[in-house]
Amino acid sequence: MELPVELFNYDLPKNLIAQYPMKQRDASRMLVLDRRTGKCEILPFTAIVDYLQPEDGLIFNNTRVISARLFGRKNGIPDGAKIEILLLRTLDPDKKRWQALLKPGKRAQPGTKLQLIPRTPGTNPKPVWCAVNKKSDDGSYTLEFDNLDITRLQAEFGHVPLPPYIRRDDEIDDIERYQTIFAATPGAVAAPTAGLHFTPEVLQQIQNKGVATAAVTLHVGPGTFKPVSVPDAAQHRMHSENFVLPSKTADMINRTHDAGGKILAVGTTTVRVLESCCNEHGAVVPRAGDTDIFLYPPYRVKSVDMLLTNFHLPKSTLLMLVCTFARRQHVLAAYELAKKEKMRFYSYGDCMLLK
Repeated sequence: MELPVELFNYDLPKNLIAQYPMKQRDASRMLVLDRRTGKCEILPFTAIVDYLQPEDGLIFNNTRVISARLFGRKNGIPDGAKIEILLLRTLDPDKKRWQALLKPGKRAQPGTKLQLIPRTPGTNPKPVWCAVNKKSDDGSYTLEFDNLDITRLQAEFGHVPLPPYIRRDDEIDDIERYQTIFAATPGAVAAPTAGLHFTPEVLQQIQNKGVATAAVTLHVGPGTFKPVSVPDAAQHRMHSENFVLPSKTADMINRTHDAGGKILAVGTTTVRVLESCCNEHGAVVPRAGDTDIFLYPPYRVKSVDMLLTNFHLPKSTLLMLVCTFARRQHVLAAYELAKKEKMRFYSYGDCMLLK
């Protein structure tokens, strides 16, 4: 069945795209959308505690963003071509070989050697070089580093990979703020942004209420920002991301549902993991691997009852996923209300609870 991408379009004034996070994580606003009626209200994020009951469960993504953006000079020449590197995933246990995106790629063809530029100007860390070995059909490259210490690489050369709609260079504060309090397993090049609103205090309030909490891992890739470029969404080729659904998390979800409780997923990435691992009745089984699942209407999510998510780009796969929780018209009407009320959009913006 054809699904025109234009159905998921909306206009957004650029001044509503958050360029910085709130001073306090939990100071953001939350638009609450009733999935059945379309009724909306705007509350402080901290009100999320009131929407959870002792028999419910909360699932979050514990991926950790790596400082994956690097810059290098071609052949180490001081005034040579400057190449931007975005590490995507490691290709060997020693983490010397990486799949990466290069910009401009035409200046870094296979055989090119790049000397990395230190993160902080004026510093002189021990040089790090990488060789461009191969270009793949998907436009990515294979890079090989010499004697790589990944911790030193990120600390001395790495930049926070802020999304393209944040039109500024990364700053020291981004190292901590573009990371959730749940972050534990390194591997993402974009944050699971719905989790950015949580503080240890809010999480403790939820747990004190008797709500069970558990984690999945999905390493968010740059494809999360990739627009749908075909007129029919059903023809879009979804990017693939690595995930883990642990046994204890799967058991908690199934126990919660069996007891009549609800599952709140923190973010679309969490939903992608759970829907990749559930049967037609909504029961989930532990798994690990890669998923390229693409969720769009009229599909209805089976493993999750509530969703906390940020506001998403027009015509994006993430907005389409949100529309599997509620009618598209209700979701887009909620977005119009968010615009009217000058809510903050995208990664560092406000959030939305679909209940």
